[in-house]
Amino acid sequence: MANHHAAQIEEMRNRQRAQGPANILAIGTATPSNCVYQADYPDYYFRITNSEHMTDLKHKFKRMCEKSMIKKRYMHLTEEYLKENPNVCAYEAPSLDARQDLVVVEVPRLGKEAASKAIKEWGQSKSKITHLIFCTTSGVDMPGADYQLTKLLGLRPSVKRFMMYQQGCFAGGTVLRLAKDLAENNAGARVLVVCSEITAVTFRGPSDSHLDSLVGQALFGDGAAAVILGSDPDLSVERPLFQVISAAQTILPDSDGAIDGHLREVGLTFHLLKDVPGLISKNIEKSLKEAFGPIGISDWNSLFWIAHPGGPAILDQVELKLGLKEEKMRATRQVLSDYGNMSSACVLFIMDEMRKKSIEEGKATTGEGLDWGVLFGFGPGLTVETVVLHSVPATITQ
Repeated sequence: MANHHAAQIEEMRNRQRAQGPANILAIGTATPSNCVYQADYPDYYFRITNSEHMTDLKHKFKRMCEKSMIKKRYMHLTEEYLKENPNVCAYEAPSLDARQDLVVVEVPRLGKEAASKAIKEWGQSKSKITHLIFCTTSGVDMPGADYQLTKLLGLRPSVKRFMMYQQGCFAGGTVLRLAKDLAENNAGARVLVVCSEITAVTFRGPSDSHLDSLVGQALFGDGAAAVILGSDPDLSVERPLFQVISAAQTILPDSDGAIDGHLREVGLTFHLLKDVPGLISKNIEKSLKEAFGPIGISDWNSLFWIAHPGGPAILDQVELKLGLKEEKMRATRQVLSDYGNMSSACVLFIMDEMRKKSIEEGKATTGEGLDWGVLFGFGPGLTVETVVLHSVPATITQ
């Protein structure tokens, strides 16, 4: 009898699981309409925060902006809003209420814009979405941004939701890791992933004693990205872009306190306390060997690259350490230049940029003509997410 039950349970388990690996089936991105140009930003930032008397600090900030390799960013915070909410402009003034009022509404709204584009590209009914993962570092609320988005999009009330708050910049990898498990362990699952980030929680005036806060002011931008994942795609109606082969997470040694963020009455404070580019570049090869050893790949230039652009120094040091050719980070640097650091949404923007360019240039696969690729998320902890991607023939996606 026991054997009979065991066989029944095994059969049920097999029926519940998908056959093949998770596929990324569509990508959508969105930004606020308000665009700020990096060349003009130092003047604007010191004027709007009433800090023009801090001439040395402004000079330092100008240099940070020049070195950032960012041309423009998008920000929901307009000059109008900041004039009406002067506490948000101070370095230390209680302003969490004002910030929360904004992000609780705008984070799901921007997420909806990206998700709608992904659903349109996917071409299937939104009633087929079985799971929703929503990720944001901007604001916390109940019921969460996942609930708000379910309502805004008109998803089924029975959609299975996962809300990830306050993860930080590595989470573009985390959401793919979670979505892969959901897609592969639930036959027929279609997982909508949304990362929506608005800097209204971290924006604040300059401080002489906290230069690390200024680094954040020079780098962060707003954006939302959405992807739809599922296993066993129906090729008559679905067009896979990438397969998600494996996903790993690790905390780097000796990195405690390297990047911190703390939610306070003054908003979300940002702290850089160690050499982040050095810590990442020193440890990155270990992550690559663990991920690609089983596949028999050890030439890092044979991969396509999607790396979170925490800042140009991280990309420079990773390139140097691994001997990467300049073109490897092309899509990554393009997104940094056009949008700045959008925290968890960045890597999904880069994936979108890469597949579009690959198709435009007539490459054989969506991964710049290469079969295998890596997606890296870096963020507080220092936490590193390593996702192995397999490219699909570009003809399938046309």
